[in-house]
Amino acid sequence: MIMSYLQMKRWTGASMLLAALLAVAGCSLTPKYETPDLGLPTAFKETPTQGPGSPEDTGTWKTATPSEALSRGEWWTVFGDPALNDLETQAVAANQNVAAAAARLKEARGLQQAARSGFFPKLDAGFGPTREQASAASLLEPDGTNVPEQTIWRAQASVSYEVDLFGRVAATANASKDEAQQSAALYRSVLLAVQADVAENYYKLRELDSEADIFTQTVSLREQALKLVQHRYDDGDISELDLAQAKSELASAKADQVGVARLRAASEHSLAVLLGKTPAQFSMAPSPLKTVDVTVPAGLPSSLLERRPDIAAAERSMAAANERIGIARAAYFPSLNLTGTGGFESATLGDLFKWSSRAFLLGPLAGTALTVPIFDGGARSGNLAKARATYEEQVANYRQQVLVAFQEVEDNLSNLRLLDDQIKQQDLAVSASERAEHLSQTQYTEGSVAYLDVIDSQRTVLQAQRASAQLAGAQMVSRVDLIRALGGGWQGSPATPDPAAAVPPVASGW
Repeated sequence: MIMSYLQMKRWTGASMLLAALLAVAGCSLTPKYETPDLGLPTAFKETPTQGPGSPEDTGTWKTATPSEALSRGEWWTVFGDPALNDLETQAVAANQNVAAAAARLKEARGLQQAARSGFFPKLDAGFGPTREQASAASLLEPDGTNVPEQTIWRAQASVSYEVDLFGRVAATANASKDEAQQSAALYRSVLLAVQADVAENYYKLRELDSEADIFTQTVSLREQALKLVQHRYDDGDISELDLAQAKSELASAKADQVGVARLRAASEHSLAVLLGKTPAQFSMAPSPLKTVDVTVPAGLPSSLLERRPDIAAAERSMAAANERIGIARAAYFPSLNLTGTGGFESATLGDLFKWSSRAFLLGPLAGTALTVPIFDGGARSGNLAKARATYEEQVANYRQQVLVAFQEVEDNLSNLRLLDDQIKQQDLAVSASERAEHLSQTQYTEGSVAYLDVIDSQRTVLQAQRASAQLAGAQMVSRVDLIRALGGGWQGSPATPDPAAAVPPVASGW
C-alpha cells in the first residue's frame, strides 16, 4: 500500500512537470521584428515640381506596403519595338542566369518544406532479425553459466516528436520561410537585371548601327571629295598636298568605320549570351536607333521603389537573421523529445505476428526524454553572439541597399533631365557644323580657302553627328536604367512570363 502511494506521488509529480512543460510549449524567444527607421525623404530630389494632387501625382512618399511580389509587367513594351519584345521573350525563356536563379528558388522552398516538418511527428517502420547473447551476470546466473545465443525477429513501428517548448522549431521554420522569400526576391532581381541588360544591349547595338550609318555616309562624301580633289589636281589647280590630305581623311574614316563594326560585333555577341545562345547562333540586321519619347512615371517612387526585389531580399534576410536569434536563445532551455516503439518480436519468424508476441517501449532507448543543457564550454553564448552580429550586419545591408536604390533613381532622373538639354544643344551643333562644312566646300571650290579648312569642317560634322548618336543611345539606356531602378514596370503593364511559375510565388512580407 505504501509502495503504491509512493508510486502514485511520483507519477503525479511527473505528470505535473510534463503538463507544465506542455503549457509553455510554443513560447517564442525570438525578438520582436521591426524594420528599421530609415528617415526617408518626402520626395525625390530630381523629381520635377508638379501641380497639387495626390502623392502619386507629386512624387512624394507614402507608407510602404508589401508589393514586391506584384507583377512588374512587360515594361519594355512601352518602347513599341517588336524586335526588342522578341528579344525579351527569348531571354526570359532561355537565359541561364534566370534558370539558375529559378533553381535556387526551388531549392530554398524545398528547404522551407523540410524545416516545416519539425511541426509533425516522425514515423518509421522496420522488419528484421537480430542475433544476440545476454551475459550470465545480467540474468543473475553464476559465473561460467552458459547462456545460449538467440535470434530475435522484430516487426516494429517507432514514432518521435519534439515538443516545441521554447519556439526553436517555429523559429527554424520561420527563418526558412524568410529565406525562401529572400530567394524569391533574388530570383526576381536576376530576372529584372537580365531584362534590363537585354534592353540596354539592344539600344547600344542600335546606337552603333547609327554610328555605322553615319560613317557610311561620311565615307561616301569623302570619296566624292577625293574625286573632286583628284580632278583639280589633274588639272593643275592644286598641289599634291591637298590630294594627300583628301586620301588621308578617306582612309581615316574607313578605319573608324571598321572600329565601329568591331564594337557592334562584340555587342551582338553579348546580346546572344543574354538570350542563352552562342554568338554563332545569333545575328541582328543593322538598323539605326530610333528614339522613343517615353515618360517613365517616376512620380510614383513610393509604390515602385518599395517593390525593388533587391531591397525585398535584403529585408527578408534581415527577418531570417532575427529568427536565428530566437533559435540561439532556445538552446539555453530544456528540450523534450517524446518517443515510442511498438510492434511484434519473437524468437522464430513463425511466431512473430502472434498476439502474444506484441511488445512496446515508451521513451528513448538510451538517454532521457527531457534534456537540460548545463555546460558546453561557451558554445551557446558564442552562437547567440554570432546570431546577434549577423542580424546587425543584415540591418546595415538593408539600410545600404535602400541608399543605393535612392542614388540609382536620382542618378537616372538627373541623367534624363540633363540629357534632354544636352541633346537639344547637340542638335544645334550638328546643324551649325553641317552649314559650316557646306560653306567651306563652296569657298574651296571657288579658291577662297585652303583644303585644310574643308577637312576641319568635315571632322567637326563627323564628331557632332557621332556625339548626337551616342547621346540618343545614352538617353534610351537611361530610360531603361530608371525603370530598373524603380523595380521594373508599373501597374497596368502586361504580365511578364515567369520561368519559375511551377513554384508558387511568395510575398515579401515587408
